[in-house]
Amino acid sequence: MPTLLRWKGYRFFFYSADGWEPPHVHIVKDGKETKIWLHDLSVAINLGYNARELAELVRVTREHKPAFVEAWNDYFGA
Repeated sequence: MPTLLRWKGYRFFFYSADGWEPPHVHIVKDGKETKIWLHDLSVAINLGYNARELAELVRVTREHKPAFVEAWNDYFGA
């Protein structure tokens, strides 16, 4: 599970077995988790975050998207 970013207690990562899916990040904190697709920054799964939290997590993902995509491609191959 490569960790891409730690921010305000949130951990942004992807699972090592996720390579068959399009690029995305999982974000966890306090037993909550979301999955955000990197191509359009849409929320694929949300387990517990409220709308305000999700908006903030999408914003942070947008800021770091180039680095996240690069890490994905380096790990899984382009």
